[in-house]
Amino acid sequence: MDRKIIITIGREFGTGGRKIATELGKMLGINLYDKHLLDDLKERYHLTTEQMDKIRAQKKNWLSELKVFVPEVTPELIYQEEERILRELAEKESCIILGRTGYHIFRNNPNAYRVFLIADMPYRRDKVARRLNINEGSADLLIKQVDEARENYSQTFSGTSRNDVHNYDLILNVTGLEADHVAKMIVECLKQRF
Repeated sequence: MDRKIIITIGREFGTGGRKIATELGKMLGINLYDKHLLDDLKERYHLTTEQMDKIRAQKKNWLSELKVFVPEVTPELIYQEEERILRELAEKESCIILGRTGYHIFRNNPNAYRVFLIADMPYRRDKVARRLNINEGSADLLIKQVDEARENYSQTFSGTSRNDVHNYDLILNVTGLEADHVAKMIVECLKQRF
């Protein structure tokens, strides 16, 4: 691809989104950015990944009831820092943004291509259970928890559901598909768009 592009990938938990995004990055020769972007924030405020995730998952109206690990670190601050970092990266290079409400941050950017990955529940359950070596009931519970946390974050900071089809240029059901095949489909769609 000759032009600078921003590919955002949202996904349901258990769709293999990280693997697909990694394959896509290899095919296009561009970097993938995800939750590891915030390593500098974690270091600055001496937070663990778990603490950062817990802060991010808090609903705004719960903040007054919950103790935050470091008073000056709020979900709003984390979101603002994520958005700032992502916008700076997108100014410098083509990139793939996994999660992070990228679909919303780059909604008006003509160089953005916003993808959402879905899959049937039995496929997701099996994938999560095998990957984490847990039973199907535990996989179902984890899928529900992660999807709810991601939706909460999206609703809080974008004001829209991550499941709203209007937020995306491409929605793919990846049930039974290999990561490299899905990545190739995305590349073909990108070629037609750009």
